[in-house]
Amino acid sequence: NHKPDYRSYQDLFERLDTNQDGKVDVAELRAGLKAMGIFRLGAAQKIVSSGDQNKDGSLDFNEFSKYLKDHEKKLRLTFKSLDRNNDGRIDASEIQQSLAELGMDVSRENALKILQSMDIDGTMMVDWNEWREHFLLHPAQNLEEIMRYWKHSTVLDIGDSLAIPDEFTEEEKSSGGWWKQLVAGAVAGAVSRTGTAPLDRMKVFMQVHSSKTNRISLIGGFKQMIIEGGITSLWRGNGINVLKIAPETAIKFMSYEQGKNIETHKRFMAGSLAGATAQTAIYPMEVLKTRLTLRKTGQYSGMFDCAKKILRKEGVMAFYKGYIPNLVGIIPYAGIDLAVYESLKNAWLSYHAKDSANPGVLVLVACGTISSTCGQLASYPLALVRTRMQAQASLDATDQSSMSTLIKKIIAKDGFFGLYRGILPNFMKVIPAVSISYVVYEYMKTGLGIK
Repeated sequence: NHKPDYRSYQDLFERLDTNQDGKVDVAELRAGLKAMGIFRLGAAQKIVSSGDQNKDGSLDFNEFSKYLKDHEKKLRLTFKSLDRNNDGRIDASEIQQSLAELGMDVSRENALKILQSMDIDGTMMVDWNEWREHFLLHPAQNLEEIMRYWKHSTVLDIGDSLAIPDEFTEEEKSSGGWWKQLVAGAVAGAVSRTGTAPLDRMKVFMQVHSSKTNRISLIGGFKQMIIEGGITSLWRGNGINVLKIAPETAIKFMSYEQGKNIETHKRFMAGSLAGATAQTAIYPMEVLKTRLTLRKTGQYSGMFDCAKKILRKEGVMAFYKGYIPNLVGIIPYAGIDLAVYESLKNAWLSYHAKDSANPGVLVLVACGTISSTCGQLASYPLALVRTRMQAQASLDATDQSSMSTLIKKIIAKDGFFGLYRGILPNFMKVIPAVSISYVVYEYMKTGLGIK
């Protein structure tokens, strides 16, 4: 058990104190951390404010070494709890085990990647010195903090996310942090859906009405809508789209709680099942949304009126039109979304894991956006067929067709790209939707006091 090395603290302090005034301030520390390859948002600020006892906004040598000593104690405890066989070194299987106890399922290769980022001498074991070296100037004090970065963050509502459910740590569950996250996520979704509703209505219109003989352009389409029902008609169908968020979130959370203690490939299944459960329960709302979005001025006086008329005219089954392509669409969407996210994450880790475990918000948001966009590309034809079938009941019963007939019809009439009608407004929606939901989520987090 070695004593902390004051000389190295002294050296470190002198190296950081660039203007030699005997104090290290946030700017000096930030520059110093950067030089050591630690790029962490707010890291310098966090270290200074937790070590600064006389509150002068900087650390003198005593404060600095006291902070490092305390920090080192915490690191030592974490190290000990990880080193299960007490041989003074941490190996990949020990990392895997400990993370499994935190409820995180990490593959052997990812455990090795985490290890690699700390392993200085290339033994694929991390001893105390390497551990200390790696985390001494990282404000992250325990493994949970380190692991929390790379959870597939599903805060972002890309409009029609089929959910792979979120993870909540034990601590968040016991402190009630999880419901705040759900509320923040739901509000963010509501604002972002409302902000991008006109593009969403445009997408539905193109999916249902656009064809070779009846070309709808973006500008032309919006003009038609405004002429038909005024500016506010661009938001038709948004009310129910926002209302849908509450049951979606609740069901997602419940079905996740049931399915969470399972490994990754099974978690994908659980995710798809949770998605499917949620979809089944709220599918009638999806049908209503499509009908309300496509409605002509004065056709329905509101949601309930619409539901009543559909029931009376077409019966209960109308509320499950298009259910099959919808269900089939979940699989390529969720699978590709997860696979792309995992590979982007691994690519990022293999380039940057040496510097820090935290990819930063932008990287996570970008990875999430790219992966779900790829998922959407793959499942788009199914979404289009689903929307068509939901809308169809507005035609006579003789014209209604099954999923396969409909696909054949569309291809015969419009070629393969007929299956991708409306993809332009759909993708135009992605970036504003993600940005709005991210910004709102951040504000909500601050407002609700989520760390």
